[in-house]
Amino acid sequence: MPSVSAARELLASREDVWQFIAEPHHFADWWPGVAAVEPDRRGLAEGARWTIHASERPTLFRRSGYSGTLLVRGVNRPRRFAWTLTGDRLDAELLLEETTPDRTRAFLEVSAAWLVSLPRNLPRRALNRLHELCQTAATPTP
Repeated sequence: MPSVSAARELLASREDVWQFIAEPHHFADWWPGVAAVEPDRRGLAEGARWTIHASERPTLFRRSGYSGTLLVRGVNRPRRFAWTLTGDRLDAELLLEETTPDRTRAFLEVSAAWLVSLPRNLPRRALNRLHELCQTAATPTP
C-alpha cells in the first residue's frame, strides 16, 4: 500500500489545534479538494460517517460536484485523528505532538490502495493549509 507523509510545526497549542480539527465543518478549510462537510450526529467520533462534497473543479478521476464519505477510524483526543475517504480509497492519520506550550508538531500520513493515484504532495499541502490557519490565529492584530 503506497503511502506519503509530511510533518509541520504549527504555531498554536495542541489543544487549540485539536479544537479546530475536532469541528467537522473545518475539515474543508484544510483538506485539499474538499468544499464542504456534512457530519453525522456523532461528529468526531470513531465510526462516524461524514458526507464530503468536493470542490467544483472536476479532475481526471472525479466529476464536478462529486460527493463521498469520510469514515472516522480513530480518535484519541487531543493526539490522533484517523479517517478513510471511501470514494478516493485513501486512509489518513494525523498525529499532534506538543513541542512547547504554544507550538504543535503535526505529522500526517496518507496511504492508498494499490493502483490508486496518490498525489505525493497531498499531506504537505494539507499541513501547509493547517499551518496558515494556525498562523492567522497566532498573529497578533495591530
